[in-house]
Amino acid sequence: MKFSMNMLLWTDSVLDDKYLPVMERLKKMGYDGVEVPIFDPQPDKYAALGKKLDSLGLERTAVTVSGKDNNPISPDARNRKRSVENLKRAIECCQAGGMELLVGPYYAALGEFTGQGPTKDEWNWGVDSLRPVAEYGRKLGVGLALEPLNRFEIYFLNTAEDGDRFAREIGIPGCGTLYDTFHANIEEKSIAKAVQAIAGSVKHVHISENDRSTPGSGSVDWTETFRALKAIGYDGWLTIEAFGTSMPTLVAATKIWRRMYQDEEQLARDGLAFMKKMAAP
Repeated sequence: MKFSMNMLLWTDSVLDDKYLPVMERLKKMGYDGVEVPIFDPQPDKYAALGKKLDSLGLERTAVTVSGKDNNPISPDARNRKRSVENLKRAIECCQAGGMELLVGPYYAALGEFTGQGPTKDEWNWGVDSLRPVAEYGRKLGVGLALEPLNRFEIYFLNTAEDGDRFAREIGIPGCGTLYDTFHANIEEKSIAKAVQAIAGSVKHVHISENDRSTPGSGSVDWTETFRALKAIGYDGWLTIEAFGTSMPTLVAATKIWRRMYQDEEQLARDGLAFMKKMAAP
């Protein structure tokens, strides 16, 4: 397996050189890569970032989201078209920056609710929106990993089984699912069954504690989680996704009101040691 750190613990944009020392320290800790947020899709800037990460010896994946005005499941066809264009732009950033995988819950607008569960029309709109995005990614050498979230953050895909069915209906090679331990800890009846459900589609794993702090310090059933991942032969990225209080926009989105770890480097250091211990044969 390969071990990575999601940079959203520090920032929603790593295009500023001031975060290069952070990523250099992550490399020295033993991380194989970083997960790069793409919220300002400018391919030329991500190309420059890719060269800097190459010089540090860090591989990378990318994460993005969709919003109210570029929602793949919107009843407004113009809105859905904007979502496709926006996601294709993010894929271009991935290609430019050497990120071979775009992950996240970008199949629907994050934090937008209708007061009911997903409708058949929304499901079909989502499939129709993501299919050309996945095909574009295939042509540019960028895979997709669709991330189910808990019901309090999104209402469209909440379980591993939901994500697997959605990815299969899209039906484009390179398009699969992401398994996130934080969301699964809320939504899944059985971790083993959830992981088994995505055995044929999982492309990425987020390692996230129940309170978004240091992995291994909370109540997630890590023994069952890693046993299940080993049982399906998963050998891809294990990426820590943790959140703090440093960015007002992310504080509002993730509802993190208090610091639950000593500091970011402590979380990264201890989290990496924990992942390596749990992933060991």
